[in-house]
Amino acid sequence: MTTSTQGESAAAAPLLDLQALAVAVRRRRRLWCSLALLGLLIGAATAVLLLPRPAAMTKVLVAHQEDQPNDTGTLIRTDVELLGTTRIAAQALHSLKSSEKPEDFMPDYRGTGLTNNLLRIDVTGDSDAQAVARAKALADAFIADHVRRMREAAQAESKTLLGQRDRMQGELAQVNKEIGGRSPKGDPKESASTESLFARRAELTSRISDFGQRAEEARIGTPKVVSGTQIVDAPRAVRHSLPKTVATDAAIGLALGLVLGLAVAAVGAVVADRPVLRRDIAANLGASVLAELPRRSGRRWQRRRTRAARERLTATLARTVRGSEEPVSLLELGCAHSTSLLARDLAGALAAEGPVVVVDGLPGPQLAGRRPKPGGPTVVSGECAAAGAPDELRLGVGSVAPGTAWTDLQYLGTRTVLVVRAGHGSTAWLHTVARQLADQRIPVIGVVLIDPDPRDRTDGTLWDGLHIALRGRGERSARQNGGGTPPATAGGTPTHAVKAVGEGRRRTERQPLWAARVPDNEQEAR
Repeated sequence: MTTSTQGESAAAAPLLDLQALAVAVRRRRRLWCSLALLGLLIGAATAVLLLPRPAAMTKVLVAHQEDQPNDTGTLIRTDVELLGTTRIAAQALHSLKSSEKPEDFMPDYRGTGLTNNLLRIDVTGDSDAQAVARAKALADAFIADHVRRMREAAQAESKTLLGQRDRMQGELAQVNKEIGGRSPKGDPKESASTESLFARRAELTSRISDFGQRAEEARIGTPKVVSGTQIVDAPRAVRHSLPKTVATDAAIGLALGLVLGLAVAAVGAVVADRPVLRRDIAANLGASVLAELPRRSGRRWQRRRTRAARERLTATLARTVRGSEEPVSLLELGCAHSTSLLARDLAGALAAEGPVVVVDGLPGPQLAGRRPKPGGPTVVSGECAAAGAPDELRLGVGSVAPGTAWTDLQYLGTRTVLVVRAGHGSTAWLHTVARQLADQRIPVIGVVLIDPDPRDRTDGTLWDGLHIALRGRGERSARQNGGGTPPATAGGTPTHAVKAVGEGRRRTERQPLWAARVPDNEQEAR
């Protein structure tokens, strides 16, 4: 029957653990700090290597015939677009006596409308003098074009108004002629017609006066536009501050690199799915966390605290090994060097009460390849391990990293302490380790966590079942008379099977060992 505890815990687990994500991102600070530093260097190098071209600027006050107080900037935007035409560019190049094409010159300058009547012109060149000359030529060409357009518009308007006035004057002359041909004395019908002619003459006279006045205003308004459009800020070179540019570009590169690094670290943490919190590691391995040790000695003021924690852990493991009826092993995951140091300290503590043999099953010459110290414990490799003396205490050291020969772990020790580096193994591999140890009937006493997060406040103790306590504290029944472990040959394989003493003697029934309740992709522990 499937247990319901696992289903309830899986249902209660959040889809994305923000606490674990924050810890994982913080642990990968080397990545995002490196990217932030790289962005800073790239930004600073860009500012130094890609220096801006020499530039100049000038400001032009533009007067419009149609200026209104409520103008939304339409007129100045039109002027900006007119500045970026080939006609203005060609006139400026002509005044500079340059053979450059207008199409090639246009990308080197731009106009910006600051207010409804103020236009700024920014120009670049090969030198400051050339940039200033280009700015002046552009400003003069724009002013000349603007004045010409305003004059043409005023002249066209004045010509139209004067044409209307002349037409009405001809009509007025015709009316005066008709009035002059009438006799003073006539019938009442002719008197009414004469009155209408007088009224028409008055209307034409008024309209002729109006058209004349409007034509005069149009001519008078042009000088105001001409005099109002002028350069108000003489062309001058724009000075670039290299330190300011470097600082600005470096800050932008730093921000972009930091954001990119944090994003990469967060995505990598989610995809890798490597538990870093003690509660997750304990839950996936099915064993409580006994102690924590930093990966390195740390700063000078932290070394005493690290040394004290290592001594306490060594004393605890020494008491556990002495009180155990079965051999104990240390199995590492991602921390072979720390495990070898812990094994040497533990063997040194045990050597005070009797001979100790350390069986080195770690990949590489972690223990067996070192020169033994006088009076220290004997270290043998898994290939050279032989049956020890009855009073000899054996301590196995191995690995549960990918590629482990699982069937050889029981010859290192029938009980084990897992030494796991936080954030090294994935969730799937922690499940694999827990299931393989359960299949080999190797109880896990506990977990020693290496390189934990200093801000981790989660609980690494499991309280959700009796099988956890049995796995942590339970002793196996006597496997053989006198204890000890089977000898190993090359590759860590046994040379002979352990047999019970006496054929007629009935072996004591061993306690059931529960498999770690860890979920799998397709099934769950039953």
